[in-house]
Amino acid sequence: MRITGGLYRGRTVVCPPGVIRPAMDMMRESLFDMLGDLSERSWLDLFTGSGCVGIEAASRGAEPVHLVEMDRGKKETILKNISFVESDIRLFMADVWSFIPTCKSRYHYVYADPPFKMEDKVKLTQLINDNHLVRDGGLFIIHYPKEEKGIWPERVGALVTIDERKYGRSMLRFFRNKEDEQA
Repeated sequence: MRITGGLYRGRTVVCPPGVIRPAMDMMRESLFDMLGDLSERSWLDLFTGSGCVGIEAASRGAEPVHLVEMDRGKKETILKNISFVESDIRLFMADVWSFIPTCKSRYHYVYADPPFKMEDKVKLTQLINDNHLVRDGGLFIIHYPKEEKGIWPERVGALVTIDERKYGRSMLRFFRNKEDEQA
């Protein structure tokens, strides 16, 4: 896989051993083109896999970038992949379900790419909302299979759907945190 834009454009990222479904280059490039310059914006990458999406965020100016992965077999590869990143990037080896309730940071962007077979993705979104991981006005972005399109409510707490994009069998759903508008 290659970084598609920004400071580290063209750099190669290695896939770690084990089960991984790297975000398609086209989808990743489209996502970051939509988001634009991420300078002075914080980024949380849940289910990081190879770290590629977090590296892409850092390449486009995001800082700090936090990566969460529970598979310890991927740790060495992720650390190697992020070793060239000069900005504040950090790997947390933790289960996402445990990490979220203990996280003290709030992020401009929270990106989740859970395994397609994982159930309870809406419940994950609720957990992110309940623990205030997304700053007011920030975005929660989740990658899921198109077969799950019908399960998604337009609103999960303060997180309101603002966009949805299809890339082959993959979907990206964008939720804006509208905490200040919540009744």
